[in-house]
Amino acid sequence: MNPAVASVAVPLIAIAAAVVAAWLAVEAVERVARRTIRGRAARGASLRLLGRCRRPLLATLVPLALLIAGSRFRWAGDADGAARHTLVVLLIAAAAWLAYQVASVGFDLGLARYTVQPRDAARVRRVRTQADLMRRMTGALCAVLAVAAILMTFRTVRTIGTSVFASAGLIGVIAGIAAQSTLANLFAGMQLAFGDMMRIGDEVVVADEWGTVEEITLTYVVVATWDQRRIVMPASAFAGKPFENWSRRDPAITGTALIHVDYRAEVADLRERLSEVLLSTKLWNGDGQALQVVDTTPTTLVVRALMTADNASDAFELRCLVREQLAAYLRDEQPHALPRVPVNAAPTAPS
Repeated sequence: MNPAVASVAVPLIAIAAAVVAAWLAVEAVERVARRTIRGRAARGASLRLLGRCRRPLLATLVPLALLIAGSRFRWAGDADGAARHTLVVLLIAAAAWLAYQVASVGFDLGLARYTVQPRDAARVRRVRTQADLMRRMTGALCAVLAVAAILMTFRTVRTIGTSVFASAGLIGVIAGIAAQSTLANLFAGMQLAFGDMMRIGDEVVVADEWGTVEEITLTYVVVATWDQRRIVMPASAFAGKPFENWSRRDPAITGTALIHVDYRAEVADLRERLSEVLLSTKLWNGDGQALQVVDTTPTTLVVRALMTADNASDAFELRCLVREQLAAYLRDEQPHALPRVPVNAAPTAPS
């Protein structure tokens, strides 16, 4: 064979053979898993794992096979070193991708098995929050290690690395000062997730806004408000300042509705009307109710209606309903009890 043709044909044949060998290896792993794993649930979980890891596994085996095959011939003459170095870089990147996918699927499978059986909703949200944070930390760690490993494959970087590590103490101090806020948010995010201060799905009040925790990352928290806005705040704002968590242990909450009425109002009738309204709606969970005169003004009585609901959303709807129904009752049944503004006649000027 012509040497020029051989220099092109041999690498192409090696690449094709490596791709086929990697594909056959992935197929063999899937067949072995299907035969050895028993149980419908376990088999389905394993197949999902292999399905998500198929591409990164294939991407890892191809450069590995090419490196093994390339040990017996030169790739492209003078470019042989560059070709081998490129394969090493691809192998490191693919291996990091595969490691992240395996860890991510492992977290997902663990969370799925935990949520299959009926459990406490608060504990499920806590496990979900921790699994999501661990997935993000694993991804960041795999990326950093992959970049570091790739950089160390370059001789120039290795030479510079010797002097860099020699002054690592000074660099660490400078980096710590420069990234103080970032590190604070990082540790605050871990404290939120593993300290059980907040979970995904919790109902919180932050910056005078009520909303639901939608996402907790390593550095920030996303809160979805009732009007579909998103409040993005650094994690350190939650770890360093007090905030209201309405569903940390139990999502049930007591709602209040304040109404001003005239002194002539029949409070007992209002109390009966409140009971009728609560019994007519599914928003009330039946745990508690009350109607009390909590304050007075020179012209009105301040009446407070208390009612319980299963969560903050139902409590808000229930408060609006009670306020509307009691106002309609006063208008139709006790018009004399509606608040009045006294108006005095203006004094006349002396003649």
